Parts: sequence; structure tokens; C-alpha cells
Amino acid sequence: MAAAVPPGTTGARRMTRRADRVARAPAVSAFRFSAAFSRYTKRMDLSIAAILAQDGITTGAIYALLSLALVLVFSVTRVIFIPQGEFVAYGALTLAALQAQKFPATCWLLFVMGIACFLLEVGGLIRHRERRHQLGRTLATLGSRYILLPLAVFAITRSFAAQPMPMLAQIALTLAIVVPMGPFVYRLVYQPIAEGTTLLLLIVSVAVHFAMVGLGLVMFGAEGSRTNGFSDASLAIGSMTVSVQSVLVVVTALVLIGALYVYFGRTIAGKALRATSVNRLGARLVGIGTTEAGRLAFTFAAGLGVLSGILVGPLTTIYYDSGFLIGLKGFVGAIIGGLVSYPLAAAGSLLVGVLESYSSFWASAYKEVIVFTLIIPVLLWRSFVTPHAEEEEE
Repeated sequence: MAAAVPPGTTGARRMTRRADRVARAPAVSAFRFSAAFSRYTKRMDLSIAAILAQDGITTGAIYALLSLALVLVFSVTRVIFIPQGEFVAYGALTLAALQAQKFPATCWLLFVMGIACFLLEVGGLIRHRERRHQLGRTLATLGSRYILLPLAVFAITRSFAAQPMPMLAQIALTLAIVVPMGPFVYRLVYQPIAEGTTLLLLIVSVAVHFAMVGLGLVMFGAEGSRTNGFSDASLAIGSMTVSVQSVLVVVTALVLIGALYVYFGRTIAGKALRATSVNRLGARLVGIGTTEAGRLAFTFAAGLGVLSGILVGPLTTIYYDSGFLIGLKGFVGAIIGGLVSYPLAAAGSLLVGVLESYSSFWASAYKEVIVFTLIIPVLLWRSFVTPHAEEEEE
């Protein structure tokens, strides 16, 4: 054992000073942390908080549209539509190509997908002999849906792409090019496996996502694009300045959400979709076609995705793979709604947007981690309050 140091010696004084420093260290560290934190929090004033809230509400409105599309597709078809974000990128980059007076490569993709859908339908007619007596009329209907529509869009785009067009005409043409890809994707990929398990549909969705991302790289290249804004004006609300662009995004999102509410609550087609989401077998028994319901759900999802891309295009640079991250944040909002509730999904998406905005100020390097960590307590809460049921396998 070491000998004790006599008090009053040099060694004893050194040990005493060292013990005092160790004892004071936590207090000094706490004081330094408190001072640093107070200096850091002073950066957040009312004007910065208002700007962050404005950005959060704007992005949250876009996430709300995507979350509604995801809830719609899942409730009708049981498909967790991971490629939803790709329609955002396709819409924004197609509009950017039209604004640059270039012919968008998505027209070629639309035409090829239409031909593939037509061939699948013809093959189904040939296999089912009982439907051959309607072959002529059915071929005319299929040809107008899968061949003539893409050809008409292709011809119009080829005629006007190299000319300057008004903003509304560019948006309408973008919708005409990209929205039909939604039901085409459903016919090519999901309709043949519509009765499969949810896990199978999820795996196929992952494959479709990678395929669409690869096609996006081929069509648009690795460089990003940003579309022209709807307006450069701004509004003064007290001491806060709000851009008209942000107001248009929020108003458009609210109008679309209201239109969806009216459609599902007041129209026969909307009620048929709701019936399909509640009970697919019961919908078939009363004459509601689940195939048509799935096609309509994917059409709505594609339309909401393209509109989201058009709205977000002026706010940030969009790359061929940017849609995945945007769609994933919409998926977090949809998870908050349990993939069944439209109001909760919209509210959850607004929460995601505000949380992302403030996280970018407090800890910009970890904002994605903070946003996606939100899903963990939601899933835990859902696991306790939602009754569990075993999935029936046929």
C-alpha cells in the first residue's frame, strides 16, 4: 500500500487542489453548457419562429396530399404504394422540361406503358373464350384507353413543347402526361396480384420504386431542376412577410383536401370507393368492381403526386430520386393516421412539416433522423390501442 502523504507537504497541497478541481468540474461544465445553451436559444426570436412555422406549414401541406394518396391506395387495394414519391419527381421534372421548351421523355414512357397494357388486355381476352364474342367492341375500348390517349398526348406535346406556353397550359400538359401512368402501373403490376398478401404487395412496391427511379435517371439525367414559381410577390402580415408562393401551395392543398372530402362523402363513385375499402367481398356482391376501384385509386394517387411535384418544384431543386424522401415523409403522416383516417393523416403530415422545419434550425444535421424517429412512438401507441387480427391466407 502507498504511504499516506503528510499534511502540509507539497504533495498534499497538490492533491488537495486536484480534488477541488474535480469537485468543481461538474458545476463548471453545467455552467458552461447553460451559458452556451442560453446564447444559442437567443438566436430564436419571434420573426425566425414565424418563418420556420411558415415553411413547416407549406411543406406539411404537400406531405398531407401525399399521405392522403397513400391512405387512399392502401384502403382500396391494400398496397403500401412506395413509388408515390416518384410521381412527385416525374411531375416536377416534366414541368421543368416543358418550361425549358424541351420534349419530356415521360411521353415515351407513357406510350410504351400504354402498349404494354393493351397487349396484356388482349392476351386476357384470348385466354377467356367466353369473352371472345365481345372482342371487337372490347378492342375498340381498350385501344382508345391504352393507345389513342397516349398517342394524343404524345402528338400534342410534340407540337407545343418547343413553343412558349402559359403556365396553366404547361401544368395541364404535365398532368395529361404523368397522371395516366398511375392506372397503367396498376394494370401492369398490381392488378394481376390483387388477391396476394400484403407482404407480397409491399415487396412488389419496392421493386416498382427501384424501376421508376432507374427510369427517372434515364429520362431526366442526374442533374436536378427547379420550376418557375407561380408568383414572386409577397404579403406583409404585421412584421412577418409571407410569400404568395407559400399561400398558393397551402390554399391548393386545402382545396384538394376539401374536394376529396366532398367526393368521398357526396358522390356515388366516392362512396363506392369507400365501400371497397371497408369490404372488398361485399363490394363485389353489390356490383362494385374492385378492379375499377383500384384503377381509380391509382389515378387519384398519381394526380395528387403530380400536383405535389408541381407545388414543390419552385421551392426546392428536384432530382430524379428526390421523390422517395418526400414520399417517405408523407408516409410518416399516413402512419400517424393509421393508414385509414384521412383527417389524422393530414394532421400528422402537418406535424411532420413543422417538426422538420424547426429541426432544420435546431439540429440541421439530424433533421431527417428526428422526423423519422417520430414514427417509433406512433407505432408503439398504435400497437397498444389497435386490436390485432391474423391475416387470413387463402
